[in-house]
Amino acid sequence: MGWWQVNADTLAGSRFVLSPLAETFASLKLLHAGTATHPGERTWLNAHLPAYQRRLATDPVTALLIRSGLGRDWIADFLTPTPYGDEAFEAEVARVREAKPEAARAHLTRSLRGPLPAELADRDDLPERAAGLLTYVWEESVRPYWDRRRRILEADVVARTAHLSQGGWAAALDALRPGTRWLGDNRLQVNLHEYPPREISGAQLLFVPVTPKAGWVSWEEPHRYAVVYPCAGALTDVGGEAVPESLGALLGPARAGVLVLLDSPMSTSQLVAVTGQALGSVGRHLKVLLDARLVERRRAGRSVLYSRTAAGEVLVRAAQGA
Repeated sequence: MGWWQVNADTLAGSRFVLSPLAETFASLKLLHAGTATHPGERTWLNAHLPAYQRRLATDPVTALLIRSGLGRDWIADFLTPTPYGDEAFEAEVARVREAKPEAARAHLTRSLRGPLPAELADRDDLPERAAGLLTYVWEESVRPYWDRRRRILEADVVARTAHLSQGGWAAALDALRPGTRWLGDNRLQVNLHEYPPREISGAQLLFVPVTPKAGWVSWEEPHRYAVVYPCAGALTDVGGEAVPESLGALLGPARAGVLVLLDSPMSTSQLVAVTGQALGSVGRHLKVLLDARLVERRRAGRSVLYSRTAAGEVLVRAAQGA
């Protein structure tokens, strides 16, 4: 297993950040695999996979570059620069474009676990090609959905922060993604691969959610390290669950949308992030739903979580089946 040595000060100073480039690379991985893990991904793939495949068919060098960089056990490092946080996509992808050609070829050799194909061996334009493809995926397949995806990612950070306050870092890290867990003795397991441990105490440690079911680690030694992980559960459906028309007519579309989302417990902050509604509006919807006994609330540490009652569940299911 791969693990990092992390002292208490480094862990305490770590933070969650969002990265448009990480979201784009995770989406590129999904396009490359072509296999959805939930209906929201299937809808997105149906809309964008054919154009992606056509683009690579017209550019076999870039197609080979991406196949080579997405190794079974190792991703070519120059494709996944470590996020800084609070950066635009253009600033992040510039670091891919500015990678040294010899470094890019070395990273590809490592991901392939063998020599580069002849078509890539002497090329100095590999970083530019990679940045171009990432820009294409961002502009065509991610940016049109970015506002909603950002709200989903922000909601995940809210949930992780609440989990952290309730159970501490061990519980929060164990729930991050398969292969990531706190081992004790200042050791953070980051994956299941047999890589040498890294001492990162004193560096900046970042946790970066993405909506596709993807994850990896990256670093900018010795100053910055990142763990990229898929955001949790139902929040990953980038299409969102549709509000039944009959339920919207009964409760109003916005209030019905809140009720539909509460098939799993969520805080007010999460609902604001996911729906894009104002805090006051969400609060008013929750009060009406509470008074009607369609939702209930309970305290979890410092957070108040809302979820559907049995009556709320019956109402939603009946409307969905109508």
